[in-house]
Amino acid sequence: MKVTSHILDFEGGREGLSEPLSVYLHVPFCRSKCPYCSFASSVPRLGDVDLYLSALESELIGLSRLSGGPLSVRTLYIGGGTPTVLSVEEWIRLMDLLDRYIDRGSIEEFSVEANPESLSDGHLRFWRDRGISRISIGVQSLDDDELRWLGRLHDSNEARRAVIASVASGFDVSGDLMFGLKGQTLRKWHRSLKALAELGVGHMSLYQLTLDNDSFWGKKPPEGVFDGYGHYRWAQWYLPKIGFDQYEIASFALEGRWSLHNLAYWNRENVLGLGPGAWGYLNGLRYENDPSLAGYCDSVRSSGFAAVYSERIGGVAEASESAILALRTKWGIDLDDFCRRFGSGSKARLLKCLSEIPDNCLEWKKGSVALTRKGMRVANSIWERLLWEE
Repeated sequence: MKVTSHILDFEGGREGLSEPLSVYLHVPFCRSKCPYCSFASSVPRLGDVDLYLSALESELIGLSRLSGGPLSVRTLYIGGGTPTVLSVEEWIRLMDLLDRYIDRGSIEEFSVEANPESLSDGHLRFWRDRGISRISIGVQSLDDDELRWLGRLHDSNEARRAVIASVASGFDVSGDLMFGLKGQTLRKWHRSLKALAELGVGHMSLYQLTLDNDSFWGKKPPEGVFDGYGHYRWAQWYLPKIGFDQYEIASFALEGRWSLHNLAYWNRENVLGLGPGAWGYLNGLRYENDPSLAGYCDSVRSSGFAAVYSERIGGVAEASESAILALRTKWGIDLDDFCRRFGSGSKARLLKCLSEIPDNCLEWKKGSVALTRKGMRVANSIWERLLWEE
């Protein structure tokens, strides 16, 4: 449903704002646009950061009025785009702004995304001083040929330096890697996985290269992209051997070093989306902010909100979505909890769908069901069976 920000029904999610929630804050700037990227981001022009920070304050003012005071936050994730495009001085302004409208006393995890070529020692020092605990670094590969093909601005040495400096500064560090890249053999893939682990990260996020329609490559696909099933399977075999447990479809972590913010999505907890193009979810209301910087700024100045799309999730659709998201994780679906929330009819429907899935794709435990490693490899086909209609 297309909406204008001034009529978006945030009132229905008001009570979600009064409890500790997760916040995703989108920084819509990059030094250059990667050919595979379809996120809301652009190279900032003179004055763009000032416009963004001013509009962000207007959005926070509107939300704090709804909540009756500063927002209570459990996890805070600043992503992009490339948050490290902001200078330390601009980061000071951003953090001062957040401190005015967010009560960080209940924060359990505070994460920031960084790219190797723009992450500075100044960023690291400032982030430590202001309570940021976790850095997610867009490594993507530790092979220079692959990085050049992807159009990344850093090389493998810069990526290594960024990870080493972040670990040495005391942060909990996650690294992103991509597979399905042109010329990426299993040997090269193994080298990137092994090297990233040896650099001291506690978490890895692994992504198949996908070409969204809104990206440059989505309109003009490059040669050499391939199905990365074998690379994903190799990671599932190799990473647990060196201590990295697969706790979610794309995520591997050392014991206890899961991303709490990401788990909020899979558990369908309330997530407040701030900034251009950010998505949020509040008590059944899902919304998307205007993805353009100009549209976002205009909307929040006129109404305090910037959503251009919203939908209410309930009934069968809510039960279906809950099952699919839970099956992304190693914990899977708690069947008794599912029955309490959605009724015995939905539970029976779920069990019937799961009975049609091969046994080696599911792991049944007392009171729960989760995907096996093989199930995670073919998860898309399993989730399709759970897309229910009324």
